[in-house]
Amino acid sequence: MIVRPAAGRAWRRLAVGVTAVAALAAVSALGGFGVTAASATPGPSSSGAPGASLAPAAHPVPILPAVPLPAHLVAPYVDVTAVPDLAAASRASGAADLTLAFLQTPTAGSCTVDWAGDTATPVAASTYGAAIDRIRLRGGDVIPSFGGYSADTTGTELADSCTSVPAIAADYERVITTYRVQRLDFDIEAASLDDTAAIQRRNEAIVLVEKWAAEHRRPISFSYTLPSTPQGLAPSGLAVLQSAAAVGARIATVNIMTFDYYDGASHDMAADARTAATALTGQLRSTISPRSSQAALWQQVGITQMIGIDDYGPSETLTVSGATGFIAWARSAGVGTVSFWALERDNGSCVGTKGASLCSGVAQSPWAFTRVFERFARRF
Repeated sequence: MIVRPAAGRAWRRLAVGVTAVAALAAVSALGGFGVTAASATPGPSSSGAPGASLAPAAHPVPILPAVPLPAHLVAPYVDVTAVPDLAAASRASGAADLTLAFLQTPTAGSCTVDWAGDTATPVAASTYGAAIDRIRLRGGDVIPSFGGYSADTTGTELADSCTSVPAIAADYERVITTYRVQRLDFDIEAASLDDTAAIQRRNEAIVLVEKWAAEHRRPISFSYTLPSTPQGLAPSGLAVLQSAAAVGARIATVNIMTFDYYDGASHDMAADARTAATALTGQLRSTISPRSSQAALWQQVGITQMIGIDDYGPSETLTVSGATGFIAWARSAGVGTVSFWALERDNGSCVGTKGASLCSGVAQSPWAFTRVFERFARRF
């Protein structure tokens, strides 16, 4: 049995330590990470927001190895276009692991993904590589996410855009090898849920990548992020899992978005997340995990909240207090993953505003939600 330090992320730092030291020695021999003193990232500002940074030079060596993801994972989403320095945001907020949103094609019909569909930020070590290294050196890691609402409504989600299953799989493999990641996430919502051919292509591509990863002894897992009702997945989301089961795609986590219900009712966001997640365990058993134990089904459950006031309005509001109760329940239930949209919103600068991009809409101190959510990982 391996004995891990009980506190914090110390064991995860140890897990990457020896390899990181060797990689850092190589970096040093080549003259560093390509970030000069003039372009070094400043620390967090007095408001608690991450500091801005100049664009780093090209990454000179392969990115550091992934840090093992914990069994009970906190990985808030962060819009890569909204945060000037991912590592500074991770450090300032205390969020060790980040889900990076989003990868999509620049135009409908393309079979190549870029970050936010912008060809100026391609999948390359020079794009976010240095920041990922700094996150890993602190014991954290990143999960690239494909899709998102914008891509899913413009035909630029990769499997919606590209009709070649091998080409889709090749893009997934390119992201895995470029950033040395151990999980890919697929945020599938809106119009993408109605594209049954794309759903099939995506799951078939996952199967190809799983075979490739096994041949190359490369650990990789996949998560689906899907809209939810308070009673679990709607039929459209359930169909994604039925397709995965039919083609044999192994899905490690199904991450339900427990917000934006748009049903005209007032919601207790923490309570509705509980009922949705409980229903999800049954839906997992009926689709992708028919032989799993109840504990294993809960381990497959992921829950993503929207902190503060969601896109619908005040009747769908998660407060810091509500988040505290939600995290306590998630720990006791054995949920595998918790997340929220989005890290850059974790401040109280726009009280009363719904669905804001850069603030939560509720009165709070900077990073208050992140610090509550991080308790989930410390419990185990």
